[in-house]
Amino acid sequence: MSGGERPELGQVPETALWTLWHRAVEARRPDTVLPDPVAVELVDRIDFPFAERFGQRALVSQLQGLRAACFDREVADFLTRNPRGTVVGLGDGLETQSWRVDNGRASWLSVDLPETAGLRERLLPPDERRRILACSATDPRWMDEVDPGLGVLISTEGLLMYLKPSEVRELIAACAERFPGASMVLDAVPRWFSERAVRGKLRDRYYQAPPMPFGMDADELGKLTGAHPAVTGVREVYPEGGRGLVRALLPFARWIKQRPSVVALRFAES
Repeated sequence: MSGGERPELGQVPETALWTLWHRAVEARRPDTVLPDPVAVELVDRIDFPFAERFGQRALVSQLQGLRAACFDREVADFLTRNPRGTVVGLGDGLETQSWRVDNGRASWLSVDLPETAGLRERLLPPDERRRILACSATDPRWMDEVDPGLGVLISTEGLLMYLKPSEVRELIAACAERFPGASMVLDAVPRWFSERAVRGKLRDRYYQAPPMPFGMDADELGKLTGAHPAVTGVREVYPEGGRGLVRALLPFARWIKQRPSVVALRFAES
């Protein structure tokens, strides 16, 4: 821990530090599933008791790395098809994806609450292609900052579970209506996980997870098409690779309906 930036964040914004820490723990391994040198650098610069606050468990960090890698693959594929497109990170926190998969031509817009956006601006200053907007993901003002002409992908990694189900539906609908032909990548926790978090039962000796009002089991993903008629494609993005027992069990995890999931949505052209 260095004498650098000392963040003071609320319960939900603090999850930006939790995910950053676990990405960095995973990235430090020689056999990592998610190379992320910028995350490692950030942890070294931030004055925060990461290990004491969040623990250091290899399984948790690997699973976070595998989740991030699912989003990375979708964004990299989008940029292959739309090399000058815009990637919007809603609830972006201290996500470092734009350094992991950037192609040198894309535009990146990070949208987050003011306290988290301010921290990101100090630690990861914007440049000519990476912008930061202090705005709630549920506030449609951020949409005015996006040029849809060269393709749009909206990423909501680690966000939707903290919204109400009605807010999730409204956000998907607004994106589908505003950005025809765009893509959206999201993740969902299963219902049992959401319910435990809401009751304050999702904790260990290190960390108390915030309430997560939105949960969806993996066999319910087709319901996302009901958010708006323009949601024409729903596809689950499965984690790949892994290490040790996780690698051996991943193929079988697909048969478990009450598990976390990453989902790619496609919006119809106008």
